[in-house]
Amino acid sequence: MQDIKKLLDSEVCNRNNNCELSYDKPDPLLVASRYKDEYAILLCALFGYGKASLIVKFLDSLDFTLLTQNEKIIDKELNNYYYRFQNSIDIKMIFKTFRRLKQIDSLNNIFFDAYKKENNILEGIDALIEIIYKVANYNSQGFTFLVSNRLKRDKTQTIKYIGNAPYKRWNMFLRWMVRRDNLDLGLWEKIDKKDLLIPLDTHTFKVSQKLKLLNRKTYDLMSVVQLTNKLKEFDKTDPVKYDFALYRIGQEKLI
Repeated sequence: MQDIKKLLDSEVCNRNNNCELSYDKPDPLLVASRYKDEYAILLCALFGYGKASLIVKFLDSLDFTLLTQNEKIIDKELNNYYYRFQNSIDIKMIFKTFRRLKQIDSLNNIFFDAYKKENNILEGIDALIEIIYKVANYNSQGFTFLVSNRLKRDKTQTIKYIGNAPYKRWNMFLRWMVRRDNLDLGLWEKIDKKDLLIPLDTHTFKVSQKLKLLNRKTYDLMSVVQLTNKLKEFDKTDPVKYDFALYRIGQEKLI
C-alpha cells in the first residue's frame, strides 16, 4: 500500500493546478469555478454526468443569472433547452426551484443543520434533496435523475449503505465547496473535510479496484464508504483529496 500511497500523493501534487481545468481537459469544475453562487455551482455538479466535453458545452450554454430573474423570464429563456435525460420542463423547473430556494435560505445553512448533529455528510445531502422536492412540487423521470432520490433508511431511520446509489454528483459538489486548493473552491467553512465522501464515478471505481483499494464489485454507497475509509489510511484529515487524481488516472487510462 505504501507504493500506492506514493503514486497517489504524486498524482495529487501534479494535478493540483489550474492547468487541469481546461477545454483540453474538460471537467464541470471548469465552469463551476467561475462562480461564487452556491446554487449555480450545484447546478454544474448535478448536470455533471455523461461525456465531460458535452457537460462543459452544456454548462457553458446556461445563463446562471436566470437564478435571480422572475419565472416568466426563466420559462422564455430556457424554452428550447434540454440535456440528455432532462427536457426543457425539467431544466426550467430546477432553475425555478433554485430561484425560490435562494429566497428561503442558503444551501450551506440547510446542509449544515442536518450535518452538524452527527457530522454526517449523508444527512446533509438528504436534507437538500428533501427541500428541493418540497419547493419544486414537481416530479418527472428526468428531474428525479438530476436531483437523485432521497436516501433509503432502515426501520430505525438510519441511512442504509447497501441499496443506495453512490450519490457521485452530490459528493463532487461537496468536495468543491468544502475543500480548498488550486482546484476546489472551499466556499463552505463549517464542514470538516475529513467527513467528506469520495465522489465515486465509473473511472474512480475501476481504478480503485485495480489498485486494490476497493474489493467490492457493486457500484453503490457501501463502495463509497469503503473506499473513503481506505483513503483515510493515507490521509485521515483529507481522504477526498485523492478523488481528482484517481479520476484522472482512470480517465487518461494511466493504469
